Order: sequence, then structure tokens, then C-alpha cells
Amino acid sequence: MAYSPEIREAAKRLYLRHWTPDEIRNELTLPNNRIIYYWADKHNWRDLLREEDVDEAIARRIVMLTEISDKSGNQIKELDMLIEKHVKLKKQRVDLARKAADIENGTTSATNKGKGANKNNGGNKSDNSGNKPSGRKKKNDVSHLTKEDFGAWYDSLFEYQKTMHENLHQRIRNILKSRQVGATYYFSGEAFENAVLTGDPQIFLSASRSQAEVFRTYIVAIAHEFFEIELTGNPIVLNTAHGAAECRFLSTNGKTAQSYHGHVYVDEYFWIGKFDQLNKVASAMAAHKHWRKTYFSTPSTKAHPAYTFWTGDHWKNGNSTREEIEFPTFDEMRDNGRLCPDKQWRYVVTLLDAQRGGCDLFDIEELRDEYNTDEFNNLFMCIFIDDADSVFKFSDLEKCMVDATRWQDYKPNALQPFGNREVWLGYDPSRTRDNATLVVVAPGEKEGEKFRILEKHYWRGLNFSHHVSEIQKIYAKYRVTYIGVDTTGIGAGVFDSISTLYPREAVSIHYSVSSKTRLVLKMIDVIEGGRIEWDASHKDIAMSCLAIRRTITDTGGAITFKASRDQVTGHADVFFAISHAVINEPLNYAHKRKSQWIMQN
Repeated sequence: MAYSPEIREAAKRLYLRHWTPDEIRNELTLPNNRIIYYWADKHNWRDLLREEDVDEAIARRIVMLTEISDKSGNQIKELDMLIEKHVKLKKQRVDLARKAADIENGTTSATNKGKGANKNNGGNKSDNSGNKPSGRKKKNDVSHLTKEDFGAWYDSLFEYQKTMHENLHQRIRNILKSRQVGATYYFSGEAFENAVLTGDPQIFLSASRSQAEVFRTYIVAIAHEFFEIELTGNPIVLNTAHGAAECRFLSTNGKTAQSYHGHVYVDEYFWIGKFDQLNKVASAMAAHKHWRKTYFSTPSTKAHPAYTFWTGDHWKNGNSTREEIEFPTFDEMRDNGRLCPDKQWRYVVTLLDAQRGGCDLFDIEELRDEYNTDEFNNLFMCIFIDDADSVFKFSDLEKCMVDATRWQDYKPNALQPFGNREVWLGYDPSRTRDNATLVVVAPGEKEGEKFRILEKHYWRGLNFSHHVSEIQKIYAKYRVTYIGVDTTGIGAGVFDSISTLYPREAVSIHYSVSSKTRLVLKMIDVIEGGRIEWDASHKDIAMSCLAIRRTITDTGGAITFKASRDQVTGHADVFFAISHAVINEPLNYAHKRKSQWIMQN
């Protein structure tokens, strides 16, 4: 029998992710696995297959779980466990390397000896003078740790992370980075080390509380795996040899953030709204000359208020005496960073730089195949998006990004996260790739109440029965009153099952120039009107919206909208999934705001 290109492409991607032929057959409901072997031989898939060790497999799973903002309790436990394993493997590699060096040199590791002695002192069992324990063990006691004890952690770092460490003395560090190169892990360890050795407080600012908690998870894991110390509390208060040192994890939405002081780390600042206000808060917390400020982020768009902060234009600010001062070039900042005229140390770490620095966790060619050129450059090569041609303005999108922990009526880990309130679902199957997207949207019940995106899910593979079973799990958690399904292509298979199970709620959305225009206009209406919110950690939603462009039909007779929805990108999928949900509210919904877009016949 003939198989569609979509099925073959789905099989290839699963094969390259180390799925077995039997697993691929079950996932794609193929009659047998012989076709998988045939395709692998014919199209040389085996030549593309790269061996994956345990460390890489764990890192890949961590990446996937980290990108899920609305994590379930089990997902959070799994992420904690994997991070702990990941840190443990790093430590084991360093220990093995040191043992090998000791054997070669005929010596014994002084560091390991020191660590053993320190552990004894840290437990208050005895001291060098033979005195008895002074009393009860202190909580989070790290007073016995010295700089030498952090040698194993430092040895586990990649070269570009060591470059950041070597510039710890800089008053302001500004780092532009590729996705998933371990910046959060590194700065967690750096802050823990600095707190232990100096007693200085450390403050972490993120777009949402859940994102800030990732720092805490890493600090706890590093302390456990490298020093066998169990840290507790939130904030974490360390009992150091220099006094108590606090590690606080805050969302930028918190108005009390400015009441603290210490070394400040601002995470993903190009995805935080009202950057000017945030920068004032960060500066206030680190106003004293001995406090540092560290900003690091993947790039978003040139329209973001932080863009001039990165380029240095905010410092020049029309000052004629500064206009002619040149800043280091992009390539110079990739070369171990540069101290710039505005006294900021700027550093760029692209995916290629990370690879050269020892990070072998990526298959760059596979990523180039998965993303189109613009998206690859933005996500991995630190190139900003120019949103001038986008239907949406980034300034409108950032108003929609909030800290979801302030939604008091939404409990993501509860059996019924939204109680008995209704929700709408939007399902979008990719037409040419092997994934689908589903979002859970809460409509407003009262006047002025906004749409809220509670959950989003990405499902790999074209196994329609699997997608249906996952949708049934959503129905078990929420009171679903509507689900919009794109039935233009392969989504028809899902709709057949959904409409049988839930005939009252299921609505078919068949794409045409007119229907697509209605979907986009509805999204313009709610976004420009400030009538929708999502958690700030859902960066892919904003990117998906920015992918929407205005164009003309093939015949040139009408204006329509398009997005990159081919086999190399899926970042517009979540946009259309959301539109499938909110279109349940009519276009002529009665409210005062008028959109700048109109329908023309």
C-alpha cells in the first residue's frame, strides 16, 4: 500500500529519536515493522542516526519537561529526579577524571580528602582539637565548605560556562544565549558557590514563579550531588562561615521584590514585560557597589524594550558625546565576551559556540532540519526577530504574558484544576509534521474577565487514537463545553472520534480563505483588546503569534494571512490551536474596543 509523505516523515523523526521499529509501528498504527526497515535502508536513515548516551538522553528529557509550563505533580517529581541524576553524572565524570589523573601521577586527590574531612566537621561530630560536638546541627549548614570543595563542580562546566565564571568580578554582566545551553544550571551553581564563600544574598528574578523555582531545584540538586548536603526552605537560608546567606526566588510580578538587596540574576529578560520598570527594581536591589547584576536571555524581537539595553543605545540616548563611541561587534562578543563602554560585560553564546565549548548534547543538523532558517537563527544563533511584518506587535503580546500563579481560582495540580467552571479546547493537527497541539482556554464569565490559557500540549506522532485518549484525560479534569478541531486534513480522523464521544461540544473547523481570516481577526481582536492572558513562561505562544503575516491569495484577489506551517516549523501551531478555541466567541462580541483590522468582501 502507498503511504503518505506525512506518515513517512513521522516515522523518520521517531526513528532518529531512537524509537524502535516496533514502537514506531504501534505509534503510527502501521500494519507491520518491515516498512520501517525498508525506509531506513532506502533513505539511509541509519547514517543519520547518532548514538546517544545516558547523559544525552537525560538532558533531552529535561529539555522537554522544562518547556512544559503547567507541569503536573508527577512531571515536577520526574524533573527533580532527572536534574538530580544529571548533576550526579556530571560529578561522577569529574571524579573518574580525577582518579585517572591521580593514578597517572601517583598521587591522592587532596580535594577528595578535604571534602571527607569537611563532611565530618559539617556534621558536628568532632573537630581537629578533639572537642565534643558544640550542639545541634544547623539547618542548611555549609560553613565547612571552602573554595577547593567547589573544584569538582567547576570541572564539570563547559568552557563557555567557565568564561562566565571568570568574569564574576564584573559589576554588570549581560549575556545573550542560545536555548538549552545550561545557563540556568550554571548561574544556580555560581550563586550557590558565591553565597557559601562570601555570605552574600542572592536574588533570582524570572517572568513567573514557576520559572524562578527552576533555580531552586538546581541549587538543591548541586548541593546534594556534589556536597551531600540536603537544602530545605524557600527562600533557602544558608548557614555559612560568614553568616546567613539568603537565596530568594521571585517573579517579576511581585511588588515586594524591591525590598530585598543582594546579587541579582534576571532570567530570560527579553521575555519579561515592562522591562524599564524591572530594570529599575533590579538596579535598586543591587544599588550598592559590591552587588552584581547578571542579565541573561534568549533573544525575542527588536521591538522589545530591552533591545536598546542590549545594544547600548539606552546608554547613548542621543548624547552627542557618546554617539560616536563604538561598541564591540557581535562576533567580538562571541569571543569570550567584551567589557563595553557603558561598563557592561556582554557575552554571546550561540549553539555553535556551545558546541565548541564542549557541549555535545545537540545534533545541529537535525535542528536545522527541524526549524526554518529564521527560527533556527532566533532560537540558537542569538539573532533578534524583526516583527515589522508581523500582524501582531510585541508590545501587545507582552501585555498578555503574566505570572499564572496569581490566578487564585486555578490549581494546576488538583484533580479538578478549574473546579466546575467551563473551559474551551482548541486542537490543531500539523498538516505536514508529526505533531499536534491542544490548548485549554478559560473564557471570561463576567464583564471584563479575560480569556486565560490554562494548559497547552504537544503530541508527537500521527496516532489518532492516542490523541483522542489524551483529550479524554482533559475532559476528565475539566468541564469542557466546546472543542474546535481543524478538519481540513489529517485532523478529520480525530474529529470523527471526538464528535462521537462528545457530539454536543465538538465543532469542525474547515480551512478556507474566509475561515482562516476569521480566526486571525478574532485573535487580533482579543490580543489588541488585552482580553487574553497566558503564563509568561509560555514563550512559544508569543513566537507563534509573531509568525503570522499578511499576504495575498494565490490568485491575487484577496488578502489573507499565513504562517510558517511546513515540515520545518511548528511555532504557529499553538496560535491556530488557540484561535480554534476563542472563535467560539462570535466576532461581533459586544465590547467597546474597535480593532484596526476590518473584513472586506
